[in-house]
Amino acid sequence: MELDRPGRVLATLSVLPALAVAGWLLAGLPLLLLGRFAPLPATLLGLPLAALLCWAGTRRPGESTAGDGTARDGIARDGTARDGIARDGIARGGTPSGGAGRGGGAQVMVARAAGGVLGRVRAATRQVAGVVGVAVASGVFNAIMHSEQIAVRRDPATYTQYAAWIATHGGLPIPAQTEAFGGPDPALVFESVGFYAVDGGVVPQFMPGPPMLFAIGHWLGVPYLVPAVLGALAVLTVAGVVARLAGVRWAVVGAAAFAVSLPILYTSRTTFSEIPSLILLFGGLALAYDALARRERGRALLAGLVFGLAVLVRVDGLRDVLPVLAFAGLLLAMRRLRRPEGVVGPPLLVGLVAGAGVGMLAAYLLARPYLSYLSGSVRPLLFVCAGVLVLIAAGTAAAPALARIRLPRWVPRTGAVLVVLLMAALYARPWLQTVTRIPVTDDDRRTAEMIMQIQRANGQPIDGTRLYFENSLHWVVWYVGAPAVLLATIAAALLVRRLLRDGSSFEWLLPLAVVGWTTVTTLLRPEITPDHPWAARRLVPVVIPGMILLATYGLARLRRLTDRHGPKVLKWGMAVAVVLVLAPPAVTSIGTAFTPVERGEAAAVEAMCARIPANASVLIVERVTGDRFVQVVRGMCGRPAAEVDRKGSGDVAPEAEVRRLIERVRAAGRVPVVLGAEDWHVAPYGAASQVMKLVTLQDDRSLTEAPNGMWSLGMEVWMAVA
Repeated sequence: MELDRPGRVLATLSVLPALAVAGWLLAGLPLLLLGRFAPLPATLLGLPLAALLCWAGTRRPGESTAGDGTARDGIARDGTARDGIARDGIARGGTPSGGAGRGGGAQVMVARAAGGVLGRVRAATRQVAGVVGVAVASGVFNAIMHSEQIAVRRDPATYTQYAAWIATHGGLPIPAQTEAFGGPDPALVFESVGFYAVDGGVVPQFMPGPPMLFAIGHWLGVPYLVPAVLGALAVLTVAGVVARLAGVRWAVVGAAAFAVSLPILYTSRTTFSEIPSLILLFGGLALAYDALARRERGRALLAGLVFGLAVLVRVDGLRDVLPVLAFAGLLLAMRRLRRPEGVVGPPLLVGLVAGAGVGMLAAYLLARPYLSYLSGSVRPLLFVCAGVLVLIAAGTAAAPALARIRLPRWVPRTGAVLVVLLMAALYARPWLQTVTRIPVTDDDRRTAEMIMQIQRANGQPIDGTRLYFENSLHWVVWYVGAPAVLLATIAAALLVRRLLRDGSSFEWLLPLAVVGWTTVTTLLRPEITPDHPWAARRLVPVVIPGMILLATYGLARLRRLTDRHGPKVLKWGMAVAVVLVLAPPAVTSIGTAFTPVERGEAAAVEAMCARIPANASVLIVERVTGDRFVQVVRGMCGRPAAEVDRKGSGDVAPEAEVRRLIERVRAAGRVPVVLGAEDWHVAPYGAASQVMKLVTLQDDRSLTEAPNGMWSLGMEVWMAVA
């Protein structure tokens, strides 16, 4: 129908990002495995496959078979019209709900109804334009404020180096080039922060999904702008899920609340994996909603595939999609009971297993050391997945018997109360628990030392064992605001009660399971260095967009309540409620939103590379310089590089070892170059010259309050041509 066009536009726009990302990743991974990930083959395979998935995921084979509260375009008109009567006074069957009279009276009512429909279409059109406007503004703003994290200090620079390497070399591993140093030598260290040693080279620490996306920017000559584009696409994706589940009138509110939240700004300005993960997870929710609404197997297959590919972006995606696996099992059981929703169960499961299988295969082939490092958490997840599959088989077999079970009348209310109590307990956790960890590994000790450094800088008691995880729900309050968290809690409680009472709001079951499961597990154990805004990245893929989704549904329910008190109360009451949802995250973000970090690194690295002789083999003799620049020199400068083993002698390698390696480099017919952080590090081997001196800004490092400023950052590199 022509009148459904605005809803169709928003429904289409909101799933295109996930489908396009999925297509690009599916095409790029085989090329990367073959060492052929280059602009031409990636474009020839990636663009058609992305276009094919976009077409398959947005085509309209027939009218929707959705139930109450769902428009024919797959978008809920207001998220609350569940009494079978639309808000324009026209019953769903097309008959005036007040009982049409004959003659002129009927014509007047029909005219009024038509006017109401047209008004609703105009409003929906404004909502679509508003969502697109928020997404575009978000993308432009974050592109202007983009970060340049190149020197490897934390994860974004690792992703930058990963993307730069595969964009120019097409595959992994990264060769050590031992021949440039006179052959292998135990004093040569080729691994560095973010890069693991393998036979004959190194491999990056992380999953290949995000770098395959960021590589596009390197090919186009805008290597630092792709994150901003992905952030804008994430706004569209979240707004589409809000429109489907809370109502199209709340899409702009949801988009704006999401876009101004500090963690979203933070991860949309540099090379993080969280935004691509969010696009796939919430794109999967939108596709699953549409598949259920239309009872369409093809969309269900795509939804499962998109969900599963979240594992190709982050290993944590395996945890995030566990509820999808359980939901697919539920649909299989419903299929056996001949429930219409059950038809989408098998394709959803097949797509999920296929996508997750691709992700785990990539982890095994391209990031095996990283997978081994995470084995303590990955193995239990794999066992849980296997257990869920066993439960799916058992539940499907026992579906007829299980269907006869009736829950006691007190269960729905108890479920709602438990939701509220759980959130209250998480909020009260700082007064009940102090989360600590005694360092037992090198990583633990480095984390403890970093925490103590931050505590000293912030004037706080020194205790390197503290993790501050007990404050996790307070972090969420910082970034989305107390009103949104309160609305989300009430909404979740109401939805749990409805689902347990009579199974109504079934379209909410999967989103509520994904948001609830990931939010609780993330808040209990964020497993990240707890300085902010760094730790806020853990909240990006599901927690923050999930809270905003539930909060908008809470606004929709609140609107129904205020509607009973007349138009004036409705207008002003909802205006105040919307302001309370939008203002707190915006206020929190003001302190950092308009200040880009680590700018100037790209020019500084380019200038340093130009100073290193073309036929040089680079020996890095100091710890910090080695951590930051081994892969930069190897990948961006195109010179063989290695750190000299310090042999426990402190931060600087023994001079005798350096001189021995210099002679090996010279014997190999190359120019030995020595790098360090200060002139005295390199002066024993030749004339010291400063090849980098950068003073810039870095992120705040706040432990007990929302970040509201920046720290200074200085980097120096000195060089000697031996």
